Amino acid sequence: MRTLSGIWHSIQRSLFPILEEELDPLSEKQKKFIAVLELMDPKLFQGRFGWCGNGRPPKDRVDLMKAFVAKAVYNLPTTEALLEFIRGNKNVRILCGWDTKGQVPSVSTFSRAFSQFAESGVLAGIHAKMIQDHYGGKLAGHVSRDSTAIVARERAVKKEHPKIEAELKRKRGRPKKGEVRPPKELTRIELQPGRSLAENLADLPMACGIGTKKNSKGRREHWVGYKLHADVVDGDIPVSMIITSASVHDSQVAIPLAQMTSPRVTNLYDLMDAAYDAAGLWKHSAGMEHVPIIDKNPRRKDEPPMAPAIKARYGSRTSVERVFSMLKDNHGGKHVRVRGARKVMAHLMFGMLVITAVQLFRLLPYPTL
Repeated sequence: MRTLSGIWHSIQRSLFPILEEELDPLSEKQKKFIAVLELMDPKLFQGRFGWCGNGRPPKDRVDLMKAFVAKAVYNLPTTEALLEFIRGNKNVRILCGWDTKGQVPSVSTFSRAFSQFAESGVLAGIHAKMIQDHYGGKLAGHVSRDSTAIVARERAVKKEHPKIEAELKRKRGRPKKGEVRPPKELTRIELQPGRSLAENLADLPMACGIGTKKNSKGRREHWVGYKLHADVVDGDIPVSMIITSASVHDSQVAIPLAQMTSPRVTNLYDLMDAAYDAAGLWKHSAGMEHVPIIDKNPRRKDEPPMAPAIKARYGSRTSVERVFSMLKDNHGGKHVRVRGARKVMAHLMFGMLVITAVQLFRLLPYPTL
């Protein structure tokens, strides 16, 4: 396995000089693009998209994946803008694998390739390998957990509320003599610890919905689309991501995120805001031998304030907010043009892959990207 410092040394001492002999002088963003591709190493996943022998051989999916990474690096809003940019930028075009403008595939080819990336889950596999290879052996002090609104250009799916038969409705007061009432159903948070990650993910709604969330000023905001939930460790490195409907409450995704994160990194503290203040989440975090630091729900007015030392450690939770800010401001988080949870997640994953690679290189003890 290549080490992080070895990859950077190879890029700085060998790859950049060789490329600058063949290409025009590299800009800082082009160097960033090259470094991200080297750390991702998408060729390892090329076998998933090989030609099956029927019909016309498809365009090289690795080249197309590189182009979508360029879209995230340069924060381009649409695929059409990406194609125009690649055709006009010699360095980026050659780095993607196309020597001439005429070799750049059409928009429809890009669309088909993107659908394959979304359906196959290959981007999540690349991200998991990056974390396990280059951060898995380290001890993370904190995991900061939160979600962010993802606005989509599609209609919200109307929720179907199952009809409850009149005789099964819970009545107020004590039951009559001989009356048998149905047992109270367990909540999602109560069921999740006993289920696998795959079962918990399958149980989470993923259709486009309507979300409501308080902003930093305490005002309610509404949007149509999705929520991106993430675990971020020290160094502003995202280690796990899950997408759900915008209507899903943050607390419903905390345990699946923890199940996804625990095999990848070892951490000491779980930092969460007041949306995660539920007894089941405190218990689950402690059961994983972590120290839960969760802001108290403001409705619980009798709760004592955080101790100064705990409050200072809770301040590290802003790392997840910085990652969301980087995603939206610099790497495509505000330019969601695709529809459906899987495609939206694939679009966001390209941005998260760029952020992860850049932040991993910044762990090195000398100046990098």
